[in-house]
Amino acid sequence: MKLSVLIPVFNERYTLERVVEDVLQAALPDGLEREIVIVDDASTDGTAEVVQRICARHPAVASLRLETNQGKGAALRAAIQQAAGDFIVFQDADLEYSPADYGRLLAPILAGHADVVYGSRFLSGEYRRVLYFWHSLGNRALTTWSNMLTNLNLSDMETCYKMARADLLKSIPIRCNRFGVEPELTAKFAKRGCRIYEAPITYRGRTYGEGKKITWRDGAKAIFIALYFRLVDDLYDERYGHAILHSLSATHRFNRWMADAIRPWVGERVLEIGAGLGNLTRQLLPRDEYTVSDIDPLHLHYLTSRFAVNGRVAVRRVDAACAADFQGLENSLDTIVCLNVLEHIVADGAALANFFAALAPGGCALILVPQHPRLAGSLDEVLGHVRRYTRKELTDKLVAAGFRVERVFSFNRISVPGWWFNGRVLQRRHFGKLQLKIFDSLVGLWRHLDRWLPWSGISLIAVARKPPQP
Repeated sequence: MKLSVLIPVFNERYTLERVVEDVLQAALPDGLEREIVIVDDASTDGTAEVVQRICARHPAVASLRLETNQGKGAALRAAIQQAAGDFIVFQDADLEYSPADYGRLLAPILAGHADVVYGSRFLSGEYRRVLYFWHSLGNRALTTWSNMLTNLNLSDMETCYKMARADLLKSIPIRCNRFGVEPELTAKFAKRGCRIYEAPITYRGRTYGEGKKITWRDGAKAIFIALYFRLVDDLYDERYGHAILHSLSATHRFNRWMADAIRPWVGERVLEIGAGLGNLTRQLLPRDEYTVSDIDPLHLHYLTSRFAVNGRVAVRRVDAACAADFQGLENSLDTIVCLNVLEHIVADGAALANFFAALAPGGCALILVPQHPRLAGSLDEVLGHVRRYTRKELTDKLVAAGFRVERVFSFNRISVPGWWFNGRVLQRRHFGKLQLKIFDSLVGLWRHLDRWLPWSGISLIAVARKPPQP
């Protein structure tokens, strides 16, 4: 495993070499390697020559250079994409922060408790330099404002020392080029449901005469940046439909409606395929044994975080079409829940055969898939849908896998016009936050109207049972 230390630098030729030496000498847990990525933000004081000298001397140091000065956020954005480690920490080049504190920051992550760790200058560290009162007051005010918007209780939002899992950071788009990256990342960590910890650090602050760069103007901008990212959901560097799934996670009433539709057939030993962010899981718990699964590392980390304290919930990587991922589950489950997953799988017949093998005789597979091939549009494309099913196609594939199909019924008729209009006419690639909120607030009405609408639903739900042994 490897720790990537990212050092954005602008006109720091007098301190950069010392910082790099401190990083290279910092004690790390056994077996953890390190790399350093320096991003020169178009320095003009000879820093570029210092960077070249450092890279020539130390193979573990890589460097990038921005041709125009853009700011800390832009430098970090470039460095994060370059980083090859499992964990990432931000390191200033000005000697204010001590790499000797890396062990404290790593401990909660390596123990499996945290996704992100902030190094706090205001918790009780070994020592800290006494400096500007108004600067300290401004830091605390910005932290308080950020906490009010994110519902966190951080003691130091503006700290440089932020350590996180690399896959998490790489999946978050960074929009702010300057110091606004601090409230931006904090808002996004909070909205993503990350487990955030703090650890005390040693802080050797410097004066403006010694080269400190952040000013009151950056603090004023941070107020509006924190508010902006409270109102705007911009949480994923879009891959695999993460942004849409996150938007749908806020539709709690709709998720309850979907869970109620399958609840009569859900048993006590359950495997949920493609659990995503656990929206359905929360509706179906508690159960004697409940396993949530996914193939996306981001979702698996999120599920682990969300259900870490629930001893009856296990998290497992399961590719529905891969028989090897079902080893140890043969004839052991009474329910498999697979909602909005089968349409993503090219070899959907192989997936159904794996479900059949994992179920105990008499066990039930609950399958929800999108209906109506003619509805396929831009939303299906961004979600990665391979197909939309007809009732006959789904039934035939279940029977071919060995199931006895007890029931197939339509679900959610009310969404058909909206899906067609958004995906075929407007060709949108996401759902509007207000649109989803209005839809979710009226789910009680939709549930009553659904049975009276003259067309079939946007989805099909199949109840398929593994025949009991003679």
